[in-house]
Amino acid sequence: MSTSTFEQAIRTLEIRKEKQIAAPVEIVFETLLEHLGPYNETGPGSPLPMKLEPWPGGRWYRDLGNGAGHFWGHVQVIKPPTLLEICGPTCMSYPAISHIQYRLRAEDATTVLSLCHRAIGQISDEHRDTMPGGWAHELSKIREAAERRAGKGRAS
Repeated sequence: MSTSTFEQAIRTLEIRKEKQIAAPVEIVFETLLEHLGPYNETGPGSPLPMKLEPWPGGRWYRDLGNGAGHFWGHVQVIKPPTLLEICGPTCMSYPAISHIQYRLRAEDATTVLSLCHRAIGQISDEHRDTMPGGWAHELSKIREAAERRAGKGRAS
């Protein structure tokens, strides 16, 4: 019997982003759920429709049909309209686990949307390099859609 062993470093990842949005917190939360679900994108013009079951233990996944798909996580905490936490591998198809937290805070007529994504595992260089830009893109799309929905659309 032949075996091969090698060591791959366990790495951590922490991404923090914040976006001020000219819309009520309820609208921003609803828009967040849509953009984690059917309106998800990997980048500008690159749709990645997902499904999010917005309840404790609900799944976040990409349904490819015919029983195929990609599991990204479970809803760990949901307290509409101020908190959503998801834990799971996200887009990482290797030994890794993520915790993603969205906090929403009403400030006068605006909402502050804060994202914290922490991960540990055999995180690839590609994911470490591209995830910050992907999260920035997602938050911008959420801001644009929520402000449009609130009738206060402003230029990006």
